[in-house]
Amino acid sequence: MSRTDDRLTRPDGSPIRVLTVDDEASITDLLSMAMRYEGWDVSTAGSGNEAVRVARSVQPDVLVLDMMLPDFDGLEVMRRIRAFQPDVPVIFLTARDEVADRVHGLTAGGDDYVTKPFSLEELIARTRGILRRAGATLPRDDSVLVVGDLTLDEDSHEVSRAGEEIQLTATEFELLRYLMRNPRRVLSKAQILDRVWNYDFGGQANVVELYISYLRKKIDLNRPPMIHTMRGAGYVLRPAA
Repeated sequence: MSRTDDRLTRPDGSPIRVLTVDDEASITDLLSMAMRYEGWDVSTAGSGNEAVRVARSVQPDVLVLDMMLPDFDGLEVMRRIRAFQPDVPVIFLTARDEVADRVHGLTAGGDDYVTKPFSLEELIARTRGILRRAGATLPRDDSVLVVGDLTLDEDSHEVSRAGEEIQLTATEFELLRYLMRNPRRVLSKAQILDRVWNYDFGGQANVVELYISYLRKKIDLNRPPMIHTMRGAGYVLRPAA
């Protein structure tokens, strides 16, 4: 199993999402335990129809998919899920060890193929390899904050979005750093004033509004927006949709 500092994440830093599909609960339970140890969010399904329904909901980063299911086979599950999530990688599980079956699964679009009984460590290693190729990342150095395609280096004070460098003033940098340290969390104007300007809220909301507008012009200009106003609550930074 991997060490904490080897854990893969999605590009925005959130946990990897895995969907494991097998009609044997003992297998999905075992895989869930091992994958949660990796720090991943794991969903399970015991049939093809359930797998398609769950995949629509969670949008997994990888499927670990049994070839033989009670309603329809793994190839059909893959076909239906890729109709709405075309790039999701798939690892097939099967009790068959015939070369023709492995070739069939791979030529149909599967990314890997593991036969039962399988080594849990090998399956995790193969899953990690596929996730890396699909764009999962290792945690960055503690001085680097990453939210979506936005990157901030706390040591060098370099900021970029989608690889394009962005020049910020010292106050803009501190405001963005606070937002990036709290992605997806709504921050009130009072909280921002306290953390960025170090004084209590008292008629200074216009300062926050002003600097949020400055940031938007530099971070979100001609790009999908990341800084959002939550009316009556504050501001939140989220990866662009």
